[in-house]
Amino acid sequence: MRPEILNPLFAEVEVLKGVGPGIAKALARLGLTRAVDLAYHLPTGTIDRLRVPAAAGTMLGRILILDVTPFDSRSPAGKGPTRIFAADRDGNTITLTFFNNPGWAKKQLPLGEQRTVSGKLEAYGDEWQIIHPEILEGGAEPPLSEAIYPLTEGIANRRMRELALTALQRAPELPEWIEPSLLQRDGWRPWRMALAEAHVDPLATDVRKRLAYDEIFANQLALMLIRQHARQRKGVPLAGDGRLTSALQLPYQLTGAQARVAQEIRSDMAQAAPMLRLLQGDVGSGKTLVALLAMLEAVEAGAQAAMLAPTEILARQHFATLQRQLDAIGVRVAILTGRDKGRAREAVLMGLADGSIDILVGTHAIFQEKVAYKRLGLVVIDEQHRFGVSQRLLLTEKAAHPPHLLAMTATPIPRTLTLTQFGEMDVSRLDEMPPGRTPVETRVISDEKLPEVVDALGRHIAAGGQAYWVCPLVEESEKSDSAAAEQRAAVLRLRFGPDKVGLVHGRMKGVEKDDVMASFAAGHLAVLIATTVIEVGVDVPNSTLMIIEDAERFGLAQLHQLRGRVGRGAGASTCLLIRGQQLSETGRARLALMRETNDGFRIAEEDLRLRGPGEILGTRQSGEQQFRVATPEQVSELVPMATDDARMLLDRDGGLASERGQAARIALYLFERDQAIDLIRSG
Repeated sequence: MRPEILNPLFAEVEVLKGVGPGIAKALARLGLTRAVDLAYHLPTGTIDRLRVPAAAGTMLGRILILDVTPFDSRSPAGKGPTRIFAADRDGNTITLTFFNNPGWAKKQLPLGEQRTVSGKLEAYGDEWQIIHPEILEGGAEPPLSEAIYPLTEGIANRRMRELALTALQRAPELPEWIEPSLLQRDGWRPWRMALAEAHVDPLATDVRKRLAYDEIFANQLALMLIRQHARQRKGVPLAGDGRLTSALQLPYQLTGAQARVAQEIRSDMAQAAPMLRLLQGDVGSGKTLVALLAMLEAVEAGAQAAMLAPTEILARQHFATLQRQLDAIGVRVAILTGRDKGRAREAVLMGLADGSIDILVGTHAIFQEKVAYKRLGLVVIDEQHRFGVSQRLLLTEKAAHPPHLLAMTATPIPRTLTLTQFGEMDVSRLDEMPPGRTPVETRVISDEKLPEVVDALGRHIAAGGQAYWVCPLVEESEKSDSAAAEQRAAVLRLRFGPDKVGLVHGRMKGVEKDDVMASFAAGHLAVLIATTVIEVGVDVPNSTLMIIEDAERFGLAQLHQLRGRVGRGAGASTCLLIRGQQLSETGRARLALMRETNDGFRIAEEDLRLRGPGEILGTRQSGEQQFRVATPEQVSELVPMATDDARMLLDRDGGLASERGQAARIALYLFERDQAIDLIRSG
């Protein structure tokens, strides 16, 4: 239960003065639904204004506050801007330019009457102008320095600041959870003082660093509590006799990396403490084969294994692969998804309960309450970045004894972020590719050459090939991701025929998406138009062409994952990155790196270096925003320190009962990592 001291902060925004349904709805668009969200909605910079008696050429580019007297105005009959000519104290003419609502502008700036205005002074030919100046009334002038907040439609900057400061008034003084020597060494202020100062001075790096450390520390402490809890629970050692793995007909020799990781997993599973291992492997590095060996190890030891996939199509893909490999050696594999109903479902449930099913593959349906296993010994989670810590905990509760857990991801994660997302797990890496896998050739092409790309796609289809065409999200919300994809599909259907072009996007139901993807996998469709919903889980060896439109709008990790959808068969594959005309330096660097390398781990480290504050790798894809304040650079710098601090605290005070331990409990609640506190109670 949350400590009472935090309750005022966790109140809904509607309790704040002046927040009605309209403002609450606008705030919700930014994810600000509680006072604590507003208190942590920090400014990102400042506007600096200059109060001057008259303008001067040295002030171009600066935001000024000055008194002017309008003496003439022009409003064109067409769509041009309304221009009001005004004189400052020294007689300089300044053009005040408005692109809409000319009637309002003229009413606010009557000819011959002095007014105070504020805005950026710019040169327009030989003139000085201010576009859309703020017209100040009643002697109220804005501050010379003003913090700037991330905004949404319907809330102005000053209103957002008022709301944030009102929310901050509900923040209590909290006991200190940071190690005293660390606090003293860095000269950090107490938590509440630091949070208040971050709203006053957005450039105060020491304050931001303290606030970033707080949330990273709470995260690392929670992960360590989960690990501590898991290590204390008694699992069942599983040691196979090799009869099934030796009978397996493998298409090729294991790589050195696969052999090494398989041995690490075998050693873990032979222990009574349940395995908690993350397997990182680039697209095509052979993770599924390593998982298969682990599942056979469990079956040899008389236990069952379950494999969880994030989508139905990926589950069915795994099922088909495993069935093909295991039927011959007498291992019974079944599948269970939300779509399976009636007798087929009942037969699977009975087989799990009586132990006649050895390996179950499926989506979340495999962990519903009615699904009971006779002896679940191993859980494999594929594409782990789609599941959070809470889901990992849930899965381990499904057996009489906690099963061993192997999580896999093809999303390369930088080492520092691995610690923040999977800090309770041991980590293995497959850093070697199986022989014969041809790297995907990547080209960057200007969107001016789009017609040539469509012609090339036509030749590719005519030769019997298949292709993906990925469109970007129109907005940050997946609710609007269909527009660009639907438009592109309409164009390509006109060119190649409606029966040749499929479309999947985030607004479609799961069953609809799976049907289209299955049709593409079966070869009935030549082109699959999609948003990033195809990022994981589609294996179509005949598809050797990936086209990504507006590629500069994607993160490196996403681009790499999307490119990994091709190059899965024997044929040479190509990825075309279509770029727009307005490329930022970061966008240029991203596309150049994609062209240069297929190494996902190198791409992940570069992604972390190139991304802006708050855009931590993979959070946009998974919808899991991990930190409010910490930037990727701060995560890299502070994770080792926070991990050591959390470990030292638990070594001294594993139950968090001391004065600092109690303060750390409050931090876990404040940063919503309190799930870990239940583990202290139960452990």
